[in-house]
Amino acid sequence: MSKKKSKKDDYRDVIKNQVLEAFISNSNRTMNYKQVSKLLAISDKKTREIVNRAIDNLVDNGSLLVLNRGKYKINPVLLKAASSAQTLEGIVDMKQTGKAYVILDSEMEDVFIAASNTERALDGDRVKIVLFPRRKSRKTEGRIVEVVQRARTQFVGRVQKGTRISYFIADNVQMPMDIMVPNDLLKNARNGEKVIVKLTDWPEYAKNPIGEVVEVLGMPGNNEVEMKSILAGIDYPLSFPDEVLESIKNIPEKIPQEEIKKRKDFRDILTITIDPQDAKDFDDAISFKELGNKTYEVGIHIADVSHYVTEGSLIDEEAYARATSVYLVDRTVPMLPEKISNGLCSLRPNEDKLCFSAVFKLNENAKILDEWFGRTVVRSDRRYDYDEVQEIIEGGEGDNKEMILMLDSLAKKLREERMKRGSINFESVEVKFLLDENAKPVDVYVVENKDSNRLIEDFMLLANRRVANLFSAQNNGGKEKISVYRIHDEPNQEKLAQFSAFVTKLGYGIKTGSRNILVKSFNKLFEDTKGKGEQNMIETIAIRTMSKAQYSTDNIGHYGLGFSHYTHFTAPIRRYPDLMTHRLLQLYLDKAEWKNKEDLENKCKHSSIMEIKAAEAERSSVKYKQAEYLADKIGHQFDGIISGVSKWGLFVEIQENKCEGMVSVKRMLDDFYQLDEDNYQMVGMRHGKVYRLGDRVKIKVRNVDLFRKQMDFDLVIEKW
Repeated sequence: MSKKKSKKDDYRDVIKNQVLEAFISNSNRTMNYKQVSKLLAISDKKTREIVNRAIDNLVDNGSLLVLNRGKYKINPVLLKAASSAQTLEGIVDMKQTGKAYVILDSEMEDVFIAASNTERALDGDRVKIVLFPRRKSRKTEGRIVEVVQRARTQFVGRVQKGTRISYFIADNVQMPMDIMVPNDLLKNARNGEKVIVKLTDWPEYAKNPIGEVVEVLGMPGNNEVEMKSILAGIDYPLSFPDEVLESIKNIPEKIPQEEIKKRKDFRDILTITIDPQDAKDFDDAISFKELGNKTYEVGIHIADVSHYVTEGSLIDEEAYARATSVYLVDRTVPMLPEKISNGLCSLRPNEDKLCFSAVFKLNENAKILDEWFGRTVVRSDRRYDYDEVQEIIEGGEGDNKEMILMLDSLAKKLREERMKRGSINFESVEVKFLLDENAKPVDVYVVENKDSNRLIEDFMLLANRRVANLFSAQNNGGKEKISVYRIHDEPNQEKLAQFSAFVTKLGYGIKTGSRNILVKSFNKLFEDTKGKGEQNMIETIAIRTMSKAQYSTDNIGHYGLGFSHYTHFTAPIRRYPDLMTHRLLQLYLDKAEWKNKEDLENKCKHSSIMEIKAAEAERSSVKYKQAEYLADKIGHQFDGIISGVSKWGLFVEIQENKCEGMVSVKRMLDDFYQLDEDNYQMVGMRHGKVYRLGDRVKIKVRNVDLFRKQMDFDLVIEKW
């Protein structure tokens, strides 16, 4: 029977790897154990002895050659093997401690990188790595050998002033070290102010990079400063360049008659928009017409941004760089300037507007009898918000009631058919804030997704699906058109198995057989948990189990929706891929061809990256406003649900406002608690008290750190 390795053995293995790396990295030097220890910044006697033994061990294994006077040099044969070793590429996921994981482009599992082997890489960087020999029952480990591309060179954080050198402390906890800033490059920033710093140098043997302040944002806690900090943190432009704004000044407000004559005219057909109450840009409208014999014409009209934003223009380049609008709590930061997004392309009532439309002839069961796609001119007759439409759906009175009820009926049949075909019924929770005149939150509430929201969603899904279908091989003589697809891969089987084990321990079940069985199982789970305390938690973890949807020219279908072909067509004011889709669709309607697939794929990748960054900024602004909301409620009590369990303590989400904070295990003084990771619970060692994921608890707000957007709670009562 083999002896189980101790923690000491693990530590010796780490040191041995570091010693070998030191010799490989310094292949021209001969060194003794003292010099190697100095190189590795090891000063204590015991660890230096481990270094000495590691060298002996490497010599015994034929890895090193002994040179004169007790010094060593890397074996040239080993060096050649190391230099010719296959490198792999991936993206760095940096942790606060300085260690990292590299998410590989290949299907291999993530590779662990010790803090000493990150080679000055930072979070999000594209890097090349080499793998260490795999040890039994250990995660794959490696070393970063090259930073291929920096994810960012500008960072947001606070200045800590020194006498000659100041230090920059990044807001992002995934930046594991501070940046040194010479005082003459501070741009007069005061101690504690928020700034944007550009990384300018990182000497080979320096622990910290060097940078300079490029913009002073102001003191933390100011709403404008914090929102700008969030945008700058994702490298999103804080304003439109003057030359871009100048380039669109001369676009005429009035549509020329010659342009109207080129288009199908829908201005005499009843048309409405349905949007959130606070919306400013209305990029989609729906027209409705009864055709007789229980058939209906439904037009889905999308603002024709491509008419105003021509490919390769200054405004197009700026829109591509942004790739998406960003929705912070107190503002929308648009992809396009207001003249276009809130003016020319906004489908405001009683104004003629240019659109790109998908028009469907449907029977009473929402079966498609005919369809048409092309450029149109429309005139919205009425602007609705979701609440107005919901009131009509629920039996209230209102303008165009018959039209709205028929649209609702058709949408529900489209949804029913979609669910039958294998669409997963994910429901996301949206947190909204009521802000005062200073943008301070005075209330937080959860927005429920109702039939009025789903009505718009189902018709937008129909348009996106049918436009994508036009590009399919089936409709193009067996050859798929080059296009922008919204793809969603099947879930990772390992994550799926973990999720299945997780819900089983909560008393639910997931069957992971065929896709149809899995989808039905997911939808039943969501139905069973509806209205229960664990609903949001289970749905959130279920979404994390899934692959991320992204843009690509290589169509693999959309797993979550159950569509073989899907694209984004319905929001070109706020998403660049939709603008690309409009251009491609018109090209193909004109019987022309797009040939540069590589260029389109690069734009898809950029759009996917910017979508993730925008979501990160939106979450960050919500987290900040939640912390700000609780900042003056220290000592207040709330009902909550345990939303996470870790060795550090319990994460608790307040039910009424979705604010999430931590109850530190150090503050749980009634017992000595240990983490039972397999069962998602914390167990008291003396009295056997158990705090489990999904349990209801009452908490008291203990502390709020606005800078870190962190909320600390204390338990009031254990559970009921």
